[in-house]
Amino acid sequence: MQPTATVLVYSDDSTTREQVRLAAGHRPAPDVPRVEFLECATPDAVLRELAKGGIDVCVLDGEAVPMGGMGVCRQIKDEVFNCPPVLVLMGRPQDAWLATWSRADAAVTLPVDPVEFASALASLLRQRRLVGA
Repeated sequence: MQPTATVLVYSDDSTTREQVRLAAGHRPAPDVPRVEFLECATPDAVLRELAKGGIDVCVLDGEAVPMGGMGVCRQIKDEVFNCPPVLVLMGRPQDAWLATWSRADAAVTLPVDPVEFASALASLLRQRRLVGA
């Protein structure tokens, strides 16, 4: 059986979570493992799941309410030991500086572009595989 990667997706909007799942598909690139998604609608749920371990990449919605993904990213980068790579979804390209402030490893704009998103996710999965090896 081939290994899978677990991707945590945080957004209060189920449509955004669905866009992420559809954009990545079962495998965002041929050279990365199949992905399984773990969906979270609240910041507390994100922290609980990260505490359990086993997350390979986090995808955080920068437009989420009540706490945006960039704030969640900054918090988990400070608080979670060996924090997995984070891909932030931004409302507009001008928010790239906020993604940098949050210490996100990658950022793409909303609405989710499947090619751009899959490429960014695959890149983070490759990095995670190399670091974990």
